[in-house]
Amino acid sequence: MARPEPWRLALESYPFSEASQTRFQDLDPMGHINNVAMAGLFENGRVRFNRTLITHKRDDQRWLIAAVAINYLEECYFPADVTIASGIGDVGNRSWTILSAAFQGGHCVATCDTTLVLTGPASSRTITDEFRAALHAHGVKRG
Repeated sequence: MARPEPWRLALESYPFSEASQTRFQDLDPMGHINNVAMAGLFENGRVRFNRTLITHKRDDQRWLIAAVAINYLEECYFPADVTIASGIGDVGNRSWTILSAAFQGGHCVATCDTTLVLTGPASSRTITDEFRAALHAHGVKRG
């Protein structure tokens, strides 16, 4: 795995962030937050970020996850909180990517790229100009 671009490791690159508590039950035998728990932290951060975009969702559409890729960069520990930061990466005709990063103690410990696609009736599967503008307004700041 190639190390992420430097801007991916900076909290200020992301327009949205929220702290989440780690839990003792998330520890693995090595004493750090396990990979399944980290995926859950990213999911929680992604859902909270999506709520900032939900006003642009039409009733005849669903947003489905097509792919998730997590890169673990450093160990993450209990009991310190983890801040999940998120922003929009690429936007296509029917899909977009949410780029997220997990920070603990001022360091980026993991990154997550999630591709979402629109589904629904054929007429609702294209990102509208209004929704595209909303996605771009929540874009990451690339270095």
